[in-house]
Amino acid sequence: MDIPNVIDKGKVFMSCVMDKQFTWEYISPQHIVAFIYSGELVLSYGKNSLTFVAGDTVLVSKNQLHRSIKKPVNGQAFKCVSMVLPEEQLRKFYLNRSTLETWAENISKQRPVKPDPLLEGFFGSLLSYFDMQDELPDELVAIKIQEVLTIIDTVDKRVSSVLGTFSEIGKIDLEKYMEEHFMYNLTLEKFAFLTGRSLTTFKSDFKKIFKNTPGKWLTEKRLNLAHHKLNAEKQKTTDVYLSVGFENLSHFSFAFKKAFGYSPSSIYE
Repeated sequence: MDIPNVIDKGKVFMSCVMDKQFTWEYISPQHIVAFIYSGELVLSYGKNSLTFVAGDTVLVSKNQLHRSIKKPVNGQAFKCVSMVLPEEQLRKFYLNRSTLETWAENISKQRPVKPDPLLEGFFGSLLSYFDMQDELPDELVAIKIQEVLTIIDTVDKRVSSVLGTFSEIGKIDLEKYMEEHFMYNLTLEKFAFLTGRSLTTFKSDFKKIFKNTPGKWLTEKRLNLAHHKLNAEKQKTTDVYLSVGFENLSHFSFAFKKAFGYSPSSIYE
């Protein structure tokens, strides 16, 4: 996805994972509010992970790199509804409303929106739409987004500090960000964008800080993390390669053997 140039459009859709765990990495260019009907959702922001269960209303902030793991629980499929919130509608909504300047919790440690019967009733009412299709028709999207924004602003004012803020990504601490997010499989262009830099500036700043090129540094960090997971934590190769940022198993195995002199599978022999 082309993060900076994505079309700003609202969307309300159902996600359902029936019988197995599903993992993906994502950077949403727009804020997302999701409600979990069943199953379990694990969101990892860098090295911090949060677990959400049925009944939780989750806020996923825009331009936040995260790994999402959706799990069926006790024979029940993972099922949730996600509402992608367009900036134009958010600007109109908060134009004449007060907003909090900051959320007390760090974005990477945030808990769900406070539970409330109004929220449960609202999301429960959407189920009848999804009995017929997986996505709300366009003519209903803006209405339902306006409704959920009104409820959330009433029951949990903290959220206004996120949804009611419209500043662009600023230049952030590159060393800290990369140490916390190197295990995500992103292009250098995306790392540059998320740290508030052009690609040229990103590469220049990176070389000054780490005394290495981004490509070599990322490979070394990912392989060292993989080595730890395989040896110290006794994880399986098939579980490790994706979690440390490699795209496929064969590339991971080749790079691992080149770095350490033996294949990752030989650890179990």
